Amino acid sequence: MWSNSTGAPGAVSDAPLSPLAFLERSADVWATRPAVRDGERSWSYAEHHERVRRTVGVLGDELGVAAGDRVATVLPNVAAMLELHYAVPGAGAVLVPINTRLAAPEVASILEHSGAAVVVGHATARAALEDAIERLGRRAPRLVWADDGYDQQLAAARPRPLAVPADERTLLSINYTSGTTGRPKGVMTSHRGAYLHALGVIAEAALSPSSAYLWTLPMFHCNGWAYPWAVTATGAKHVCLASFEAEAAWAAIRDDGITHLCAAPTVVSMLLEAESAAPCPEPVRLFVGGAPPAPALLERAAALNVAVTHLYGLTESYGPIAVCAWNPDWDERSDAEQAQLRARQGVATVVSQPMRVVDADLRDVPRDGRTLGEVVLRGNNVMLGYYRDPAATEEAFRGGWFHTGDLAVMHPDGYVELRDRLKDVVISGGENIATIEVEHALLEHPDLSDAAVVGAPDERWGEVPVAFVVVRGGHTPQGDELRAFLRDRLAGYKVPKRIEVVDALPKTATGKTQKHVLRERVKR
Repeated sequence: MWSNSTGAPGAVSDAPLSPLAFLERSADVWATRPAVRDGERSWSYAEHHERVRRTVGVLGDELGVAAGDRVATVLPNVAAMLELHYAVPGAGAVLVPINTRLAAPEVASILEHSGAAVVVGHATARAALEDAIERLGRRAPRLVWADDGYDQQLAAARPRPLAVPADERTLLSINYTSGTTGRPKGVMTSHRGAYLHALGVIAEAALSPSSAYLWTLPMFHCNGWAYPWAVTATGAKHVCLASFEAEAAWAAIRDDGITHLCAAPTVVSMLLEAESAAPCPEPVRLFVGGAPPAPALLERAAALNVAVTHLYGLTESYGPIAVCAWNPDWDERSDAEQAQLRARQGVATVVSQPMRVVDADLRDVPRDGRTLGEVVLRGNNVMLGYYRDPAATEEAFRGGWFHTGDLAVMHPDGYVELRDRLKDVVISGGENIATIEVEHALLEHPDLSDAAVVGAPDERWGEVPVAFVVVRGGHTPQGDELRAFLRDRLAGYKVPKRIEVVDALPKTATGKTQKHVLRERVKR
């Protein structure tokens, strides 16, 4: 029988999980190691910890932020954004990272829906943010700026400890979906989920105290896929990049010894095609999310000593929940075969529950690499639900699983490969056409850098595929040339009936192609 004289046994054998613990440990273990470089400034882990504690002081003592309050940010990848990932939950509040590229009405909508008490802004978003505040009137949160005297304000603030919540399922962040279709929804994440997801990042990315992480992925996107916590946990170095420029990224790769970065495929293309692109002296690990990377892109990266790993996830799964884990047995395969294998979404990360691909009755589809089904998820790193939207939460969680809306096949080796979004499949004359397959075939053409395929209404076939392509280099291939190129690779019914060359595809800030914009275009 346990004795209660020294307290409940749970007090000894159990503790709430929170990513705040990562900073506390690194401030002690890696106190003098480099923690952050932001422009020309840099500081150690002890100094990073002190800045975060002073930010907690500013939030509580000067801005009146209390437990449970929502603190929104409209910040690029600067040190303040990194610090607020610790300071806001450390003050017992809830972080609401807002996409810096949103227009004023969109920012106002998120501020109102989240009920933010304070919003921390940056000069680069000043016009949209001030407009949003004006639109809200008396309902507006208090607006403060992270770039006007920010360091002086921290220096004068009283450091306060980071408060780890007693309940690890306490709300940590509300992350609004990118809104490629419809109104963005507020995805609720917890301290426990963030902690475990960060551990998964460490394991899959092989981060260590010798690592240097370049912030090419926006921190406002799924909390930077948990890298604000994972990099810190391992005592690695954060290198902030306020806005992505390929030349600046290559300079950081060379000068800061960057070992890791994350990006959407469009950013990867910009990086690999930059004038200063050259083989890296040491291997660089690049993790790509969003649309599956085309095999041609993977081959270009390998030539630059950049190892690309494909990830899959959603805002609702704290970012990437699956990784295309590389099997050493594949090392002897041809380059083309390896590129095809790397383009798959893969398997659940070490902290995630296995993914399923199911039919309409939630039955697993055969592992044949052909039968389509929907990807469904559950586990510690799936959202708590949608903020103030019980109906949407109930619909997303029907049958006890989170429904992603992504169509995929399950290969015999257990690796998942996306075929399309449920809403993106083109059904032409009764045949299902996976637009991703057509896009990959297009991107095998050496003169194309980006492609998107959508369905256009057609009286005879119901709908037909139409492609939009972006050209690289001097030669602009014409539609007939591209269709002939595709006929060697695809069934005839999959070849787009029209191919239009455009300067750029419409994208969200996180690199997702806005296919709803293209669908509207082909309806005209």
